[in-house]
Amino acid sequence: MSTVTDSLLSIVVPLYNEEDNVVLLTQKINESLEGYNYQIVYVDDFSTDKTRIKVKEMDDKRVHLIELKKNYGQSLALAAGIDYAEGEYIITMDGDLQNDPSDIPNMLEYAISEEYDVVTGIRQKRKDSLAKKIPSKIANFLVRRVTKLDIKDNGCALKVFTKDIAKSLNLYGEMHRFITLLAHLEGAQIKQVPVKHHARHAGVSKYGLERVFKVVADMMLLLFIRKYFQRPIHLFGIFGVLLVMLGILINVYLLIVKLGFGQDIGTRPLLIFGMMFIVGGIQLFTIGIVMELLIRTYYESQQKRPYRIKKISIGDGKAA
Repeated sequence: MSTVTDSLLSIVVPLYNEEDNVVLLTQKINESLEGYNYQIVYVDDFSTDKTRIKVKEMDDKRVHLIELKKNYGQSLALAAGIDYAEGEYIITMDGDLQNDPSDIPNMLEYAISEEYDVVTGIRQKRKDSLAKKIPSKIANFLVRRVTKLDIKDNGCALKVFTKDIAKSLNLYGEMHRFITLLAHLEGAQIKQVPVKHHARHAGVSKYGLERVFKVVADMMLLLFIRKYFQRPIHLFGIFGVLLVMLGILINVYLLIVKLGFGQDIGTRPLLIFGMMFIVGGIQLFTIGIVMELLIRTYYESQQKRPYRIKKISIGDGKAA
């Protein structure tokens, strides 16, 4: 089997309760990457089943297992794996067997021969339920309209990154949904290619309709960081001026109603409630942004990572 590169590849896979999938997934990766120089980096996000035991029982020296001290979520599990990865190309995928490892060589060829920094998949004939497809379509539409980045399938976890781009991504919260957009903001050249998609082999999906609301919130934060990180007054100042002008207009209107028509304005609480809701909403959103930025600043200035590793094992569990 011919290979497109002799460089080390790192396949990074976050795992959470995938005991019924991880052995078969490892077999499929090994079959698909026969002849390549690679390591499989499994990041166990504090699974409550036998996922860790299954990984160690395989006794595969190419398999590196990172055990996190608690459940941090997919973004930080992915960040831990990328930080640990040693390959010149870093491949990310899910652990539920819906991504097909046989697509990796073709994606690698695009990354190497055409010098793309990121090659991301577009899932063909998705084998998901409507409960997953509909939120995904809404999220993809919102991302395209708001960011102007034409990525057809932001939710596809199967991606190939060059090492420098992958290592430059600071994943916090649940920003794995926007990992392609984050790479774009780092100046990455991006290629989209069709990839296969399978029904989940075992286990249950961890996503639901609430994903749409999380996507909107995370996207608003990401756009703030992109456009206003170095000039927040352009955002908050404009909102402040508009609110002051609106308040003045309302007060002028009420003054005219009171003095010109002699009407009682003290019995009109609707305008007060409306203003309270607007101001309160802006305050809450502002507090959320400030807290997110403070968290980012803390971890980056202290050179700390927002996750803690319990143990790293290679093969049968011998500590690295």
